[in-house]
Amino acid sequence: MCGIVGYIGIEPAVPVLMAGLEKLEYRGYDSAGISVCTDGIYTVKTKGGLSDLAKKIEQVTLPEATLGIGHTRWATHGVPSDVNSHPHVSQDGKISLVHNGIIENYLELKAELTEKGYRFLSETDTEIAAQLFASLYDGDMVATLRRMLQKIRGAYAFGIICSDHPDCLLAVRKDSPLLVGLGKNENFIASDIPALLEHTRDYYLLEDNEIVLLKQDGASVFDLEGRPVQKEVFHVTWDFSAAQKEGYDYFMMKEIMEQPRALLKTISPRMTQNGISLDGIGLTEEMISSLRRIHIVACGSAWHAGVVGRYVIEKLTRIPVEVDIASEFRYREPIFGENELCIIISQSGETADTLAALREAKRNGVRVLSIVNVVGSSIARESDDVLYTWAGPEIAVATTKGYTTQLAVLYLIALYFAKAKGTLSAQEEQTYLQELEKMPAKTESFLKNCGFLKGLAKQYAKREDFFIIGRGIDYAAAMESSLKLKEISYIHSEAYAAGELKHGTISLIEEGTPVIAIATQESLFEKLLSNIKEVKARGAKVIAIAKEGNRAIEDVADEVIYIPEAPDLLTASYNVLPMQVFAYHVAVARGCNVDKPRNLAKSVTVE
Repeated sequence: MCGIVGYIGIEPAVPVLMAGLEKLEYRGYDSAGISVCTDGIYTVKTKGGLSDLAKKIEQVTLPEATLGIGHTRWATHGVPSDVNSHPHVSQDGKISLVHNGIIENYLELKAELTEKGYRFLSETDTEIAAQLFASLYDGDMVATLRRMLQKIRGAYAFGIICSDHPDCLLAVRKDSPLLVGLGKNENFIASDIPALLEHTRDYYLLEDNEIVLLKQDGASVFDLEGRPVQKEVFHVTWDFSAAQKEGYDYFMMKEIMEQPRALLKTISPRMTQNGISLDGIGLTEEMISSLRRIHIVACGSAWHAGVVGRYVIEKLTRIPVEVDIASEFRYREPIFGENELCIIISQSGETADTLAALREAKRNGVRVLSIVNVVGSSIARESDDVLYTWAGPEIAVATTKGYTTQLAVLYLIALYFAKAKGTLSAQEEQTYLQELEKMPAKTESFLKNCGFLKGLAKQYAKREDFFIIGRGIDYAAAMESSLKLKEISYIHSEAYAAGELKHGTISLIEEGTPVIAIATQESLFEKLLSNIKEVKARGAKVIAIAKEGNRAIEDVADEVIYIPEAPDLLTASYNVLPMQVFAYHVAVARGCNVDKPRNLAKSVTVE
């Protein structure tokens, strides 16, 4: 959520800041602003998009500054408005500050500052930070920031400039991502790598409670005690074009079509003549054999992947698995025992609730294995073991290749653990391995031949309610399919375990109600067929998703979408593909902004 950019160098700051913010638009926002510094602080901010900000900048005269900060904001404290937008400037005009995260004790701090005579213009927690910094400022920016952080509770990434120091850019992070870009005669801060790539591929990853002071010729990092910290320089290896649309109307369709390549990069390096090799994990065969329980914790689509993972891991290894939504996990006071493992799933590796769940598990002595896409992210760094999905940058808010590569890693884990425990025959193992190797090609074949879904989507684009049903793994897939449809098209969609229809939901089915029935589990097919007949008897229009060759489904469904043949446990990777494409075309037909759905953000870095 929200995006931060900051620049200090020899080039005019405004174009650099605006270009950087544009690269962070995918994170979602409802207002934007910049501050630049020369002989004073100059700030322009507005409700709305970057085009609104650009128009406003044209209407004022900003100095040719080479230092500045910028921000895109999703409203948390206070409605979207010009005054609530970032940056926030201190009462004396000396300090300008941008912030991602939430200051938990802002009301207490606001009361203290009000007593000292400070007045507040906005409803935000961030303005409190700007005023607090100003109240503590003694001429030394780093020392002032250290004192400020002693008084603040919460999550934050701050970028700060001061009119007394037009040659300095100050930043710090805690539980909210922030990178330091390293250029020649220029340096940067940013919430994510795409904002840096036009200028540099070299960067630092700031750890929690690390402060960085940037000048034109370098960046110095300190801990909270003011001691220098030596940082490793990372280098971006993927192409700048990976963060471009490359002829597609939206990033989402580009990323849907990138799934075969992403799956190949995720699966192929981990397949050997002897089976599966999981790079970067220290779990021994003895440790796996002694596992008594596995906790899978995630949010959103990653949680849906975790639900699939539970079915697969339990079936193949016979290890009990619990799946928790990260925002609920630690608040239910989970019971941990010996010989347990926590699997954390997060595309960004910065999801606040998931990171908190990871820390809860580690506090209780549980080993943590994370599945993430972003190398060096907070979750990756704090885990005992990490498996990267190698999906490449995912820009669209609605995840596609991030989700299917998470599933692929969960399949690999399940098979790796099953071999360690001896719960699969050699023939069964070989069958699954062969199917995994075929997954990229089968995915590519489906995506090349799914053009008919555009016409089907147009038929249903004006509907306002959908029900998606399935049993077993198909129910897990139904939840992800439902999320895809509602998050980008704004259609009300609900996923139901098909057997639950008769317990109340079927009362909502009436003439013409669209029902998508996912029917890929052979052992449950006859029962699902009965559920389809139940909704058909009440007038539903049924779109079925079934494996190739299943002609029986055509007798009860109005439309059938066929996915590649695969073992039941692996179908979740295929039955989501038509729903990704269908949801995309429905959203386009409805005139929605597919990549940036309203009120949503790519990386949720606040609880």
